[in-house]
Amino acid sequence: MNAPDFEHFPTKYWQKLDDGRVRCDMCPQHCTLREGKRGTCFIRMHHQGEIVLTSYGRSSGFCIDPVEKKPLNHFYPGSSVLSFGTAGCNLGCKFCQNWDISKSREIDTLCGSAMPEQLALAAKRKGCKSIAFTYNDPVIFFEYAIDAAKAAHEHNLKSIAVSAGYICDEPRVEFYRYMDAANIDLKGFTEHFYHKICHAHLQPVLDTLVYLKNETQVWFEITNLVIPGENDSDEELHNMCQWIAENLGLDIPLHFSAFHPDFKMMDKERTPLSTLLRARNIALSYGLHYVYCGNVFDRESDSTYCPNCQGVVIERNWYDLGSYHLDDTGHCQHCGHQLSGRFDGPKQNFGRQRIPIRIQ
Repeated sequence: MNAPDFEHFPTKYWQKLDDGRVRCDMCPQHCTLREGKRGTCFIRMHHQGEIVLTSYGRSSGFCIDPVEKKPLNHFYPGSSVLSFGTAGCNLGCKFCQNWDISKSREIDTLCGSAMPEQLALAAKRKGCKSIAFTYNDPVIFFEYAIDAAKAAHEHNLKSIAVSAGYICDEPRVEFYRYMDAANIDLKGFTEHFYHKICHAHLQPVLDTLVYLKNETQVWFEITNLVIPGENDSDEELHNMCQWIAENLGLDIPLHFSAFHPDFKMMDKERTPLSTLLRARNIALSYGLHYVYCGNVFDRESDSTYCPNCQGVVIERNWYDLGSYHLDDTGHCQHCGHQLSGRFDGPKQNFGRQRIPIRIQ
């Protein structure tokens, strides 16, 4: 039997066209490729008549992070995760904050290597609760992410997808079958913003959010990077928060995150805290229970409150947890209300550590 070719790992969401090209159907970009050409994402390629994944088992690096950094504030708070990504991305966001990874067109970016079983064993050895597919979008390294999630589950570890949610209907079902949690990056709330700034479309992302809510048991939270002058108008924020309340309910945590100048958007100012607080107040006005401000230091908007009695149940100082008033299953110790999320056992506090590791 021939050894697996991990540089040209087989995939299944594609179709041959009459003119000899092959169309990738993993995401709504639907890249149509001639032999040897790579898609928008860079790591999926037309090779000998089919679409293959060229980054299986390879990573741009491995790191132990707090789960709150994903950000996930209601998924085993205080626990640690083994985080990794590959190269490339299927969006073209001008503001990308991980552009050195997601926009890389050099396979040498993938300096680390680990098979799924190695990832799971390393996470378990380091005391992690979960593994997280992050830094770039796991949708594009779909096969590697799913195999890693399967290995994680065999070792009683959880799997987390940090994603823009830009995926086609059929692979979406398979992908999230193996995920325990997700943070979906809702980059704006107009088609104009997605088309102009992200080279993508809004509706597939909304479809992913509705699918997660209605068809899965995946715990998910939403991040919105607020960019001054681009997606921070009252109208857009009202429309987004109203849509979330009406289509996803009031218990989905929403993170408003501060932009900093990067990649092709160096001309914009950093997002002031006042803008994030304005967005947070808009979200709260629609009844959303868990609304946070990220990438800034503000304990009040970074803490979790019981939606029933309004008492502080998780106090946060960046990624350090302070006072903690939940029992082992997530009930408020002030009034007994069950908070939404995934809670299991006594408080953990991995804190703000970031520990790069090598996996041999």
